[in-house]
Amino acid sequence: MTGRGTSSRFLASVLQNGLGRYVCQLQRLTLTLSRDSPSSRGAREYVEEKVVDFARQNPGIVVYVTPKSCRVPTVVAEYLNGAVKEEYLNSKTAEEISAIIQKLANQSGLEIIRIRKPFHTDNPSIQGQWHPFTNKRSMLNVQILDQQHLQAPQK
Repeated sequence: MTGRGTSSRFLASVLQNGLGRYVCQLQRLTLTLSRDSPSSRGAREYVEEKVVDFARQNPGIVVYVTPKSCRVPTVVAEYLNGAVKEEYLNSKTAEEISAIIQKLANQSGLEIIRIRKPFHTDNPSIQGQWHPFTNKRSMLNVQILDQQHLQAPQK
């Protein structure tokens, strides 16, 4: 925890993701819904219409659909780092459920946290951070003013 009361860390890539090929961090989705419950209507529509398209678009994600008697339909997302997130789908439409599942597929499984700095290195430079004028002549930063600019303003 920091002095502000919220935890923070440096910006880092999950498992160096993106340095080689992209690896989706979502490993498994489990949809639990009731066959009869009115609160599961949107979940049933999603399963009938859109779950096959989602599975075809994301072949690396295993999708389980579990129909059993329950009051509240849920989706449980399991990530490669072991994190598990559960979302409740009661009284949601198929489009809202599709947006929730797409959001879960795009996340890394890490909790949302304040980032200390937008840059970080394990081997810091003693010269400081690089900027466009690091190795340029100092004269590029200096503007030469002639006598016209230095005269008193005319009334």
